[in-house]
Amino acid sequence: MRRRLLALAAALSSLPLALAAAPSAHAADPTTMTNGFYVDPDSSAKRWVAGNPGDGRTPAINASIANTPTARWFGSWSGTIGAATGAYVGAADARDKLPLLVAYNIYNRDYCGGHSAGGASSPSAYASWIAQFAGGIAGRPAVVVLEPDSLGDYGCMNQAQIDEREGMLTGALAEFNRQAPNTWVYLDAGNPAWASAATMARRLHEAGLRQAHGFSLNVSNYLTTAENTAYGAAVNSELGARYGYTKPFVVDTSRNGNGSNGQWCNPSGRRIGTPTQLGGGAEMLLWIKVPGESDGNCGVGTGTSAGQFLPEVAYKMIYGY
Repeated sequence: MRRRLLALAAALSSLPLALAAAPSAHAADPTTMTNGFYVDPDSSAKRWVAGNPGDGRTPAINASIANTPTARWFGSWSGTIGAATGAYVGAADARDKLPLLVAYNIYNRDYCGGHSAGGASSPSAYASWIAQFAGGIAGRPAVVVLEPDSLGDYGCMNQAQIDEREGMLTGALAEFNRQAPNTWVYLDAGNPAWASAATMARRLHEAGLRQAHGFSLNVSNYLTTAENTAYGAAVNSELGARYGYTKPFVVDTSRNGNGSNGQWCNPSGRRIGTPTQLGGGAEMLLWIKVPGESDGNCGVGTGTSAGQFLPEVAYKMIYGY
């Protein structure tokens, strides 16, 4: 595993002070410590391909989805969380690859939407869970997306609940800083259709964004990369103007190849987007949601549960119909 330090000083020296990117809490760049992104060998798409070798859709799903580096989501279903994250990043590290992980277990998760409701049983239970999550990664290189939807999901929450949530996220970031020095953590910032850039900048800052490497956009959504990069720039403009710093951001491109039709829950006619890579108008374009996994009991996934792999949906996403 290659280990080189990220040269922040030179990159930041030419930026105006008010708009300089806030230094990451981590000295190392995990993308330079590894040789490409890790393909989850046990993703829902991989399991379906392995179990259906004779299906006519299998070659396309295998080539276009199952072998693209995609994030693995961790929650209450993951068992002993430190062991689970440790095993996953350990397997990636043994192959000199960079793993993508999603922490998705915050107390009162999806409180307003409901399709993915659940999470830890209390704020203290979450604090323990996320501390073990970070401890499992330890010093190995990784990328973590922290709690998708958590900062967009305020519509039905009172101020005390909002304060509680932001406190949990701030505490989570502190744990990664303390225990996982070679992990880049992106605090999720929803998507351009959810909250204004000014509102999201304030929520990010109040949830501890200074401690994170950056923020993530479009997780499990369908908005185009161009829409997201413009929004990310607008959020950074607000952060710079209000708080004196900016942050890198990543975009989930797994299902945005045809953009959005205005629906977020299993809409028809969507298409896979640009595979996981560095750059693309953001710091990274990532597949965070596995194409073909259901958003819940809705749309073309009626009768299914969130996270269930739907091969016909996956197949149609490859071709955009």
